[in-house]
Amino acid sequence: MSDRYFNSCTYYVSKVYIVGVGMTPFGKMLERSIKDLSRQAVEAALADAGAGREDVEAAFFANATQSPLEGQHMVGGQIALRDMGFERLPVFNVENACASSSSALNLAYAYVRGGLADVALAVGAEKMYGSDRDKTFSVFNGAWDVHTADATVARLEEIGRDVQAPAAGKGTERSVFMDVYAALAKLHMKTFGSTQRDLAAVASKNHNHSVHNPLSQYRKAMSVDEVLAARSIAWPLTLPMCSPVSDGAAAALLVSEAALKRFTRSRAVEIRASVVRSGVQRAPQDYQNHICRLAALQAYEAAGVGPEEVGVAEVHDASAFAELLQTELLGFCEFGEGGRLAQSGATSLGGRLPVNPSGGLESKGHPIGATGLGQVYELVAQLRGEAGARQVEGARIALAENGGGFYGYEEAVACVTILGK
Repeated sequence: MSDRYFNSCTYYVSKVYIVGVGMTPFGKMLERSIKDLSRQAVEAALADAGAGREDVEAAFFANATQSPLEGQHMVGGQIALRDMGFERLPVFNVENACASSSSALNLAYAYVRGGLADVALAVGAEKMYGSDRDKTFSVFNGAWDVHTADATVARLEEIGRDVQAPAAGKGTERSVFMDVYAALAKLHMKTFGSTQRDLAAVASKNHNHSVHNPLSQYRKAMSVDEVLAARSIAWPLTLPMCSPVSDGAAAALLVSEAALKRFTRSRAVEIRASVVRSGVQRAPQDYQNHICRLAALQAYEAAGVGPEEVGVAEVHDASAFAELLQTELLGFCEFGEGGRLAQSGATSLGGRLPVNPSGGLESKGHPIGATGLGQVYELVAQLRGEAGARQVEGARIALAENGGGFYGYEEAVACVTILGK
């Protein structure tokens, strides 16, 4: 499908607004279930909107790991939501790896904007902690092409081959995606001269931000040197540069412009753009055609804004390198300048463009099926001026970038959401 198609899509129905958001703490919650976590996030979103279950006309339920970890292979959303009293309405189950709940938000947005409902619920929930940690880490092996895994590993090893790494072992407990990010980081180092200290600056910033987030999995400030001195996971990544395994849930209530009069308009946040995109065949160093770059350009066009107008962003920092690269792909700086941007303080609270004021995936946590809506929860709070000590002053446009899976040299799916005050 050509870019001409994507850039010419026009919607003719109403605007869509988020009127309620809810989120559980992210972290290790062995005693809690998918149903329990979902209930907490959904009830919080409904209370935030001043809505009841009877107002919801359709629901989109995102989850990525319940099937392999619990054996709930089908109808997870119907089971979780009917258990809390949702009946008769259509429920759609969404799996798109780490981008599952951003994809659920996109589908709810399209459903409302297409006139099929005036009020829709997007939910993401994940329960990853359990007694078998090897089983937990094994789920990531299903987020790329399982038929070509050996060839993918060989290709990744090749792109970073010329980068001299110190003799550092790899962590025994890690997802395969940390090896993926390590290889992509080495390619960036070889291409642009970025350094391990650049990555540490990103991680330090996010750990420092998380101190102000009561829902964050980790809330410990870390200096750049502390990040560098931590245990190696897959060079150049150390433990604080990597997102943890997490449990958690998040939800958002979306309404049409016609339905907005039933809610508090002053707290509503407009969805200016919601883009979900797959990639194209490209060379590893062709960053202009990276899936996230193309999704961002499409989102900026749909929203009628440019990267210079974004006041706050939440990006998919499953590793510190991922954030460094995303700041370049999203147009916040030139290619090769992501490390300098982080070290300059521009992406810290109080800087020109705070990125991941929530603490990001590295600190806030990464319950993969809930991560995208967790980003939206943070940005809605920011645009409402309700983020407390981590509030970004004056932000009127917010952007969330959420990636999922792996294909070729990039994510298999990219979601970019732009919100407006």
